[in-house]
Amino acid sequence: MCRGRGLCPRAWTQRRARGGNGGGEAMSARSKGPQRAITRRGVVMGMLACSTGALAAGAMAAGVEQAVPNSTGSAAPRLDARAGACDCHHHIYDERFPVSPHWRQGFPPGATVADYRLLQQRLGTTRSVVVQPSTYGIDNRCLVDALGQLGASSRGVAVVDTDVKDAELRALADAGVRAIRVNFVSPQTWGTTTPQMLTTLAARVSPLGWHVQILMTGDQVAAHESVIRSLPTRVVIDHLGRIPQPEGVKHPAFAAIRRMLDGGRTWVKVTEPYEDSKLGPPYADSGDVARAYVHAAPERILWGTDWPHPTQRGTKPDDAQLLDLLADWVPDEPTRRRILVENPAELFGF
Repeated sequence: MCRGRGLCPRAWTQRRARGGNGGGEAMSARSKGPQRAITRRGVVMGMLACSTGALAAGAMAAGVEQAVPNSTGSAAPRLDARAGACDCHHHIYDERFPVSPHWRQGFPPGATVADYRLLQQRLGTTRSVVVQPSTYGIDNRCLVDALGQLGASSRGVAVVDTDVKDAELRALADAGVRAIRVNFVSPQTWGTTTPQMLTTLAARVSPLGWHVQILMTGDQVAAHESVIRSLPTRVVIDHLGRIPQPEGVKHPAFAAIRRMLDGGRTWVKVTEPYEDSKLGPPYADSGDVARAYVHAAPERILWGTDWPHPTQRGTKPDDAQLLDLLADWVPDEPTRRRILVENPAELFGF
């Protein structure tokens, strides 16, 4: 019997088993064309030709000009995303699902899965991580529905409370969830998030191999560094650690996150550079923080859009520009590939 949390224990494995490309068409067992002698050289040369063609066709994934709800502009990014590039932080909102009673701030229209697919076309990204917004509280039905629509190219980050049942966690895992988000900034269904709640929740999801994604202000990160470092899971720090400007890399939170990065179990999302910037696009002050993280631990840096940018009530950011910022923050292409493709694949299991 469900606890009113919005997700009854059930099998979600069928969706994940479908894979990302659907069922392939049956191929003819025999060719009706002219027969040719098969030689070892012919086989080798054919394999080389196929592999070269695949690299040429699949190495880069260029975006296209495309208007997208909740995104300024329509031009494609100048930076071509690598094949398999992942947007590691976005949200889905769907009016079919009820808003949590605690939430009073509404949510942006035009933020369904269909709308998000337009953004993927514009940017050239193919994988994504859907993060449960505070809007829905601990009711993860919208998240699970989005994962079902997006298929095997998506993973999820859920929100749960300390009373969550093991069966619900298993159902979320089957749906594609690989982490929980613990939010110290936005209003939550339980009220104020405490360090003790963070510790308890991390212990609950650690057996699943999940990580804990933490949203704190920079001051909160500095104050709770010892608690974060003590968690049994890997940790992902949201939105550049919300380092306030103009202090930037001189703020105590930056030093705390650097120490955590040096420990080898902490990852950082170089997302939402606009939130703490005092300079506006291209957010040079936040860019200094992002570059410092990339320099310190490129193997544990993640990028994402934060579409549909729920904190921005007026003009929305230009998501193509957000992708293009990587050309400045990460000048060398192999490291950009690592951030866009390899790091997400390692952390989320693509």
